[in-house]
Amino acid sequence: MSRTARTQGEIRRFLDIGAVQVAELDLRGEEAEAALRPGPGSQPVTHGEVFLLVRRDGLPVGTLLGRVPEGADPTTALAALARQAHVQEHVQEQEQGRGRGRGRGRGQRQGHDTAEAAADAAGPPPPLFSSVVVATRERAGQLTRALDSLLAQDHPRFEIVVVDNAPVTDETRDLVQRKYGERVRYVREPVPGLATAHNTGLAHALGEVIAFTDDDVVADTRWLTELAAPFTADPELGCATGLILPARLRTPAQVLLESHGGFAKGFTPMTYDPQDPPRDEPLFPFTAGRFGSGANMAFRTEVLRAVGGFDPATGAGTPARGGDDLYGFVRVLAQGHRLRYTPRALVWHHHRETWADLETQAFGYGAGLTAYLTAILVNRPALLPAFLARLPRGLSHARGLTAVRDAGDAGNSGGAGAGSATPGDHGTRTHPWPRRLSRLQRRGMLYGPVGYLRARRAAGGTTGKASSGGRAAGGAR
Repeated sequence: MSRTARTQGEIRRFLDIGAVQVAELDLRGEEAEAALRPGPGSQPVTHGEVFLLVRRDGLPVGTLLGRVPEGADPTTALAALARQAHVQEHVQEQEQGRGRGRGRGRGQRQGHDTAEAAADAAGPPPPLFSSVVVATRERAGQLTRALDSLLAQDHPRFEIVVVDNAPVTDETRDLVQRKYGERVRYVREPVPGLATAHNTGLAHALGEVIAFTDDDVVADTRWLTELAAPFTADPELGCATGLILPARLRTPAQVLLESHGGFAKGFTPMTYDPQDPPRDEPLFPFTAGRFGSGANMAFRTEVLRAVGGFDPATGAGTPARGGDDLYGFVRVLAQGHRLRYTPRALVWHHHRETWADLETQAFGYGAGLTAYLTAILVNRPALLPAFLARLPRGLSHARGLTAVRDAGDAGNSGGAGAGSATPGDHGTRTHPWPRRLSRLQRRGMLYGPVGYLRARRAAGGTTGKASSGGRAAGGAR
């Protein structure tokens, strides 16, 4: 079969993918009383397939892919599935607890986690004043939804800075000034590029912690509180990332992306420590995609400024196509600071909707990966020996990133009952990953260094210094 015919077949299968409802269910109290509500941007659950976030007393603990039979009560059916998964999860936690120490793995600092637990028992310390930066470009409708959720945060001390990146109209400025007034600060950045936009936000931020998110998210009420808390608990922490879940799964593109993990990094808190690297990361810290994503990240402000912010030759809106967030993660880790992944810090992301979007995204992911590696080695050539030493084992890891992913039956809810699920297993692969998208990602990886060098040349060959208070601007994804 020719490659064209295979691609056409993949697209036909892609178009047959049905919509999935998005909902969240909170199990409250010892009796696990269930409260069901639709996800942001979703309708109330009826019957059919459901992507479910399970909370325990308000805190996110796992996701399930289940099915509500026609005529069944959605809350009853999904609560039974969630309770069953909770029992399985409890058994797994007990088994993991017996083997803890041997199976814990390096990179998760047990002593540090114990200190965090002691701090929690003593009561929460006062929250650090935080800045939230949102880079945007000509998407006022989506921005409104994001800002409304950010203004509803329960964090008591924070500011919001909107960076309008290379605008062609006054729509964003007018929206911010008309609807939000002094509650949101507006900054215009004429130079296109997401890293430049984030650097501009960094230059204007007043907070001790600076959080970044995108204009296509809805932030959970406790998002900023949970994302900023680790910086108080750990003075050596330089960066924190959080959980990203789909706001809706209405189109085949959204369902396909999420069935292969989406942007989520699981429900297990992790601390990445450059002094104690994880055994399962052969290229640590260069495999930064494992740590989190730019739609849900925060830095200690003084640390991010000390490393020069983000490289403006990376990121969406530049020839490099991406990699700005990964660059920031590695620069902070390379300076000896820890990075914390905390799944309690949740945002709901509106995934792209079409096949063409997925093609663009696949190429951009590949390009961003190698572009940020190029940026790291260009800006920090002293890291080259460490990178080369890790490269032999890392090559097999890189091949795995673009391998064609077969559909698995974990979490496949094709049965006639309430469905099945693996507790906490977000990446339930119910649809095969198209070979064309893997090929595009590999092409992007080949292009990334070229794209970065082009962007660097266009920027005058400098990486910029966000700590100086000068401009550095935007471009959202």
